[in-house]
Amino acid sequence: MLFKDIIGQEKIKNKLIQTVRDNRVSHAQLFLGPEGSGKFALAIAYAQYICCTKKQNQDACGACPSCVKFNNLAHPDLHFIFPVNTTKDHKDKVQSKDLIKNWREFILENNYFPALNTWYEKIGIENKQGIINKHDGNEIIKTLGYKSYESEYKIMIIWMVEKIYHAVAPKILKILEEPPDKTLFILIAENQDQIINTILSRTQIIKIPKLDEKSILKATIKITNCTEKDAKNAANIANGNLITSLKYIQQSESDKFNFESFRKWMRLCFKDNIIEINTFINDMAKKNREELKSFLAYASKVTRNCLLMNYGDASLVKLNDEERTFVNDFSPFINSANARQFTEAFNNAYLYIERNAFPSIVLMDLSLKSIRLLKLKAVDSFV
Repeated sequence: MLFKDIIGQEKIKNKLIQTVRDNRVSHAQLFLGPEGSGKFALAIAYAQYICCTKKQNQDACGACPSCVKFNNLAHPDLHFIFPVNTTKDHKDKVQSKDLIKNWREFILENNYFPALNTWYEKIGIENKQGIINKHDGNEIIKTLGYKSYESEYKIMIIWMVEKIYHAVAPKILKILEEPPDKTLFILIAENQDQIINTILSRTQIIKIPKLDEKSILKATIKITNCTEKDAKNAANIANGNLITSLKYIQQSESDKFNFESFRKWMRLCFKDNIIEINTFINDMAKKNREELKSFLAYASKVTRNCLLMNYGDASLVKLNDEERTFVNDFSPFINSANARQFTEAFNNAYLYIERNAFPSIVLMDLSLKSIRLLKLKAVDSFV
């Protein structure tokens, strides 16, 4: 991955390049930014530039033996740690190195823009929480204790550092604080509040902003070969997230499912149809945890867009035409009397599902709350 191949983020790229040229590479850096902002691609390009044997002023050469190995994510001095859990093929003491083949395939398949849910689907742990466990903590210490094979630096990339299990932190704190010579940690995260404070305090934070709409438009056309019109629609709803834009173009079943299910669910709640609501819940409860979390996150997104439609700037509503029509009809129900309660209810349900609560109980409770909240204001045009 070359810097020139990464869309947008010109300021960040120039800053990273300058640290190498000035020989001021900090040993522990945290690339912090929202999903789909390109932070992982930046981390790989940065590592490749550092290791390149024929580096140019603004980029790696792309052709030296080191760069060739980076193109396959197989350089012997490039190491990865990422969230894992037991799978049907790995049932005991699983760690990142056991899934490295899947990981490399996953990164290349997704154009260096990984998403956590997609990774869980790739390795088949949709109903479990991925974590960075004690076995990976030991592996970090063991791996970095060796001398580098080819490059000046040994590079350890830890993706989704929020998933470090609390008992693992003490194992890696010392090596983070006092690493072996010419060792570089690149930690990648999306939520600063979920990172263990003792780890956070030992890193230099590089904040990666959302991508601008123009960059997403250009990348979407390049990656999917779609029409400019479709790319504009995708970039419009992406809200700075290239992954969202690509999913829109690919017409992912999960996106369609969330919209159609939420619309059906709210109409059933509006009619107070408990029998059909119960059937709906039974069907939803068969979905895996990540699918349910995605659905509830979508519900929260609809609430925010309804508020924008009612009280803000409707131009900020990033939806396709069918979704916009629904939100326009549904928005009168999201008002000052119930907006906060709707938001809290959806967010709490998301957390309960994440913590392994019974989906049928959570969804029934949420349905009953929605029935009550929807009655605070009724508009005939919604039905």
